[in-house]
Formats: sequence, C-alpha cells, structure tokens
Amino acid sequence: MSKIKIIVDSTADIPQEWMEKYDVDVVSLHVNWPGGESEPDVRDPEEIRDFWKRIINARELPKTSQPSVEQFVEAYRNAKEEGYEEIIVFCISTDMSGTYNSAMVAKEEVDIPVYVVDTKKASGVNALVARRARELADAGKSAEEIVEFIQKKLERGEFAAIFYVSDFEFLRKGGRVSRFQSFVGGVLKIHVPIYIDDEKGMMIPFKRVRGEKKAQSAIVDKLKEKWGEGRKIRVLMMHVNNEEGAGKVLELLQKSFDVASHEFSMMGKVIATHVGPGTAGFGAELLE
Repeated sequence: MSKIKIIVDSTADIPQEWMEKYDVDVVSLHVNWPGGESEPDVRDPEEIRDFWKRIINARELPKTSQPSVEQFVEAYRNAKEEGYEEIIVFCISTDMSGTYNSAMVAKEEVDIPVYVVDTKKASGVNALVARRARELADAGKSAEEIVEFIQKKLERGEFAAIFYVSDFEFLRKGGRVSRFQSFVGGVLKIHVPIYIDDEKGMMIPFKRVRGEKKAQSAIVDKLKEKWGEGRKIRVLMMHVNNEEGAGKVLELLQKSFDVASHEFSMMGKVIATHVGPGTAGFGAELLE
C-alpha cells in the first residue's frame, strides 16, 4: 500500500484538528494589504478571529494572491522526505484563483508522483474532499484510484458549496461583484444566497432576501432542490464571525436530511476577504 500525502490550499478552510486527524498539509494563499504588508492564510483560529476584526474596520480591503510555485515545490519535497510515495493536491476552482496552475507547474520540478485536482469548489467542500480521500487511502486505494473516485463524485454533483453573504459590499470591494452587478443592482444591504456551480466552479447568486432567516432557509432549500429531501449527507458548517447563523442552518439541514456527521469550521483570511463577516453556509457531501 502506497503512503499518500494529501495537500489542500488554504481556501479549503479545513478545521485545524483535521490536519492531523486526516494527515492533510496546507499550502497558504496570501493576503496583501494596501501598505505593502503581506500575511499567510493560516488556519490558527485566534489569528483568523483577529483578521475578521481587522477587515471589518479596514478602510480599504486587502487583495489576495495564490501560492507561489516554490511553496508547492517545498510542500512536495517535504512530503517525499517524510517518506510519502504519492501526493494528491485538491485546489480551489480555477474560476476563482490561479492556485491550480501553481500546483501543476510545481509538480514538474519534483521526482515524486503528484496528482493535482481542480475541484471546481472552495472552502469547506475541499476539506470534505480531503477527508474522503484520506478514508480511501486508509482503505488501501492508490492515489490514481482516489483521484478517479473523487473526480467522478465531483462530476456527478455529489459535493455542494452553498452559503449566504450578509454584506454584499465585501464582494463588491473584493472585485468579485462584476458578474453579480445586474443581479443585485444597487441594493447592497441584503442577504444574498450563493452556490458554486458544479461544471465551471463559478459563484452563482440565486436569490435576494431581506432577513437572515430567509437566507438560511434559501440555502437549505437549494440543497433540497439539488439532491432531494431525506438523503444521507455529511456537512462542514462554515462561517465568518457567524457561528450562530451556521448553527441555525445546521438545524434546518437536520430537519430535511439524514445528517450523518457535522462539524464547524471558520472561513480563513482569503475567503473572508471576499465574502465578508456575517457569511454562513456549508460544504456538503452526498453519501448515498
């Protein structure tokens, strides 16, 4: 049985404890402030909470950037030195970042097999993908078999990323609003439910609602529309300074689905920069 290292980029927003539990390494994207200061997108909860406070009060939001090729090369070489024989990398959608390209270029510079997957997703979904991959590796599957299995699940739409933003101004400031402008118009102080589509990996707004309860119901209704009620799923609840909102969404999910497992995680610096405080939602995997 091959010893497999699983790597995600930091936008997977993986719970810190999962990194050890599922033997997952993280390659950080970066947050770049207007004054020239740059900081890594780390998974330390205390540092993430501090960052949330800083972007709430920031006059100008920072920009975000993908990991360098050198960061991935270092991660691959470290894995080889630690005795791993194959590497699988799960990356944020290429529609949102050039991270996949960095990971692909880097694999040509190392002498260990590396499989790079554009999940066409982001945030907690990619954490769930990594978890599933580790379970398959523990069951004796090769890296090639794991990648094939995961890609088929992604193509069948068996992973979902659905959330709502509470302050649309962050998507506008972050430069992500252009494709939504006609949808939202000038009304920014609303809750906007969004899903990441399966084919292109794009963020798609699908409703405009006033009131957080309506937004919470809307994203659960979207999952029911996608998979049908009563299906067995596992979820990773995600939020930016809104664990209460994520908890309310979980309650609604538990009424409509057979939720086999659930955990909570914090959206990190890069994702939070684009979606803003008050965001809540989930990554979900269809189990059967």
